[in-house]
Amino acid sequence: MPFSTANWHWKTKTISPWARSWFEAELPTVIYTTDDGAVTAGVAKVTAVEGDVELGQRKSKLITIFDCKIELEWNATHTDGTEAKGTLTVPEVSHEVTVDKLSDYTFNWSLTTSPATPAHNALYTQVKSGLPKLLIAKFAEFPVAIVDTHGKDLTVQASGAQTPVGGTAGTPGGVNAPDVKTAVEKAAKAAEKDNKKILNTSTVSVSASYMAPADDLFDLLTNEARIPSWTRAPAKSNPTPGAEYSLFAGGVSGKFVSVSRPTEFVQTWRLKSPNWPESHDGTLTTRLEQSSESTTVTFSLAGVPKGQEDEIEKNLNGY
Repeated sequence: MPFSTANWHWKTKTISPWARSWFEAELPTVIYTTDDGAVTAGVAKVTAVEGDVELGQRKSKLITIFDCKIELEWNATHTDGTEAKGTLTVPEVSHEVTVDKLSDYTFNWSLTTSPATPAHNALYTQVKSGLPKLLIAKFAEFPVAIVDTHGKDLTVQASGAQTPVGGTAGTPGGVNAPDVKTAVEKAAKAAEKDNKKILNTSTVSVSASYMAPADDLFDLLTNEARIPSWTRAPAKSNPTPGAEYSLFAGGVSGKFVSVSRPTEFVQTWRLKSPNWPESHDGTLTTRLEQSSESTTVTFSLAGVPKGQEDEIEKNLNGY
């Protein structure tokens, strides 16, 4: 059969077993580390890959067809000795999400460390903030790997040899492989560039001592009726895990991660500022240590973008 005719007809290759092996080998290479080296997190192992993966060809065009549900285990450690672990399910890793970007990825997280302390919950928050963009960048490599590995098995040249000429499908007719590879690689590089912004962070801590009991200071810092006395602005605060808060008329916002009255509470922390990265959350841990004469309050904010330490330290001292 002439090569032009051979490449015109519909052909498919099922590669689901290969796809499972690819995810099992590649996802554990995803590692998130804060710039100060305090926190390291990553994929411990892939526990399940469900769904079908195929490479098809029609009219000399290669078409990637994949829709997978991926389940994995993650772990994280802090230099203070805290270790946390849990599971993550990504219900849809598909051509439509990965290449066409018709919708966003969904990440369903769980923390399995038990009993979970505030330190474990703080690690959990950082994992949910840092790992997704790294995983998205890795998923972007998948369709390129499909074409590179299996494209040669479907496209016939005039010599009778087979070559990975063609493409994956953004439309029913498909597109050229070089175009798809370029688009996906650009997306991966963009995600990697964004990841560097996330990784390039540090931790800022400030402390102060007050002639007041810890319980009273805890209430002063978390009770929305009392917060305006020191912020001079409206506040929203309900010290319950998962509850949102807002200080300085929305200048600082986030959610409570854990609450251990009257000694500690952990919050996600986002600054409304042109310099603060959009959709980036820090993790603020507030500890209160009461002695016989005073209470020392320590604010420790992890995830501060490099170059903003002085500004953030000034903000924390404003508390």
